[in-house]
Amino acid sequence: MSRPLLITDCDEVLLHMVVPFRGWLDEAHGVDFRLAADFSGALTRRACGTTLRPTEVWPLLDGFFATEMPRQQPVRGAVDAIAALANQADVVVLTNLTDACHARRVAQLSDHGIRHRVVCNQGGKGPAVRRLVDELSPNVVVFVDDLPQHHESVAADVPGVWRLHMVAEPEMAPLVPAAAHAHARIDDWPAARRWIGERFAAGADADA
Repeated sequence: MSRPLLITDCDEVLLHMVVPFRGWLDEAHGVDFRLAADFSGALTRRACGTTLRPTEVWPLLDGFFATEMPRQQPVRGAVDAIAALANQADVVVLTNLTDACHARRVAQLSDHGIRHRVVCNQGGKGPAVRRLVDELSPNVVVFVDDLPQHHESVAADVPGVWRLHMVAEPEMAPLVPAAAHAHARIDDWPAARRWIGERFAAGADADA
């Protein structure tokens, strides 16, 4: 019998990322990070005040995920919510990291009690969600992510998937507008758990 499927992002959904990244930039690189929905222009060198170019930001992100994952902690309620929802559904963590980070991400989540399949992805998440749906044949799917562009990608490729926009970092949430292609915006896991559970219980596609 087919089961529901929860496909969830990791950073700013299950684990805090931008705040520990900001702390590391401050301590290790002398870079100030002004939290913003877009990293473009948000990072400046403290010594001279110059803004880092996008080509300079990506290596810093790579460096953070290579050595600093232990700084990341679960957002409030995430571990309990995932454990409860796993009683109803299969759970896949779909994270936009390179395959080189896969083992570290699996171990990181496992250390926090989240022991589910992890899939790494680059670019829009619609094609990856389509592959998971084709593979697992779930009776209903909920997708959770903090970035509006991924909701747009999933809406285009798999319109029957329920899409929940969540920005679980309190410092970031007010800066990110609700995703136009999501069905709902909920920024805390206790409320999100109820919303997701209701979609699973109803057992209907979003476009039904």
